Amino acid sequence: MKTQRTMVKTFTKVKLKEQKSDFAYWQTQPVEKRLATLEQIRCEYHAWKHDSQPRFQRVVSIIKRKYCVTNDDN
Repeated sequence: MKTQRTMVKTFTKVKLKEQKSDFAYWQTQPVEKRLATLEQIRCEYHAWKHDSQPRFQRVVSIIKRKYCVTNDDN
């Protein structure tokens, strides 16, 4: 037998200047969760704004170079 679940809507009306900051809550969360949430927000923004997944604009190559040090004190 299925039981019907109900959700109680709860809210508190406060003035904009009196609302609490989320900073304390996010400081209690582990770094992995904060980064995962940030990535989720970023993906949702790109899907909303650009209607596509973000991609790299250019391919970047990093090369290691040997540097030759010369003494030009002559």
